[in-house]
Amino acid sequence: MNEIVLGFSSALWLGILTSISPCPLATNIAAVSYLSKNIGQIRRVLHSGIAYTLGRMIAYAMIGFIIVGSLLSVPVIAQLLQRYLNKILGPILILTGLFLLDVLKMNVSGFVLSFEKQKSLGQAGLKGSFALGFLFALSFCPVSAGLFFGGLIPLSLENSFGPTLPFIYGLGTALPVLIFAVGIALGMQSLSRWFQRVSRLEVYVRKITGIIFILVGGYYLWNYLIVGLFQRY
Repeated sequence: MNEIVLGFSSALWLGILTSISPCPLATNIAAVSYLSKNIGQIRRVLHSGIAYTLGRMIAYAMIGFIIVGSLLSVPVIAQLLQRYLNKILGPILILTGLFLLDVLKMNVSGFVLSFEKQKSLGQAGLKGSFALGFLFALSFCPVSAGLFFGGLIPLSLENSFGPTLPFIYGLGTALPVLIFAVGIALGMQSLSRWFQRVSRLEVYVRKITGIIFILVGGYYLWNYLIVGLFQRY
């Protein structure tokens, strides 16, 4: 039970952190701007927000399932992961933490959706909202790539419910848009201003998460790698 709660909450937190990072936040703000045009049609805004969220969730779930499923389906790789994952997890988490602290830099260019295509999808109803969420999820930038590949994938490989964690991560990445859609349905139209202020918190939240990654990575590094080397001698 603890493993399920820890895995799901960690995946959701990584998704939320991704959602308030500069690049994903920009795409979420774009999605909100399209939803705001239908602000007089409450049901349409709510349904479009849910469709957008499902699009992001399914996109990340597909990527995660392909990566995790491929690694675990090959017996040799599965055995190597079972034997060495805890040993390599420490360095991976430390590198990801250093990246989140801006100590290390990484250039990542994901799928880019033109403004014209975004606009046309934003006006295409539920299918367009779903496609917008799906395609925005593929627009990896350095922070989202680091959190997904350096944080979520190792977590998924170690957790018995690993293949479902990218789905939860996707929910976290779309949570601001979903909250906005629900808020509009409840008559809380002032929520749109919140998106302009959230980016100020992102730096602090990201650095705190980076420090946690380094501390947890240091724990894994010490217990599963360094102590093991000492025990050999």
